[in-house]
Amino acid sequence: MRFPVVLHTDDGTRYGVSVPDLPGCFSAGDTLEEALEQVKEAIDLHLEGLVEDGDDLPLPQPIAQHRGNPDFADGIWALVDVDVSRFDGRSEKINITVPRRILAKIDSYAKAHGATRSGFLVEAARRAMEAGK
Repeated sequence: MRFPVVLHTDDGTRYGVSVPDLPGCFSAGDTLEEALEQVKEAIDLHLEGLVEDGDDLPLPQPIAQHRGNPDFADGIWALVDVDVSRFDGRSEKINITVPRRILAKIDSYAKAHGATRSGFLVEAARRAMEAGK
């Protein structure tokens, strides 16, 4: 998943990082690069806590949805990739029937976005279920 994060700095060197889709999840670093690396660990630990509490993993919202929040004014926005597959439990192999043309489009889309067919289908299902809540 790609989580939007917002970085703030008072001195132009050290950065604090907030994760709008994960209230209470924040981190910091002595450089921009370090702050972005540290927030990955913070996100991972936050998600681990959600799973341990039996909560669903939230889907990241687009940056545009967060820009209007005054808490994030004057922040620097970035996207952070976090592998959430370890929180989904053990994988299970299934057989499904998909029209050949659709399967080719799925494979093409997944490859163009650095995903596998399975990863793409899982993420599409996750997003559809979240939107249907």
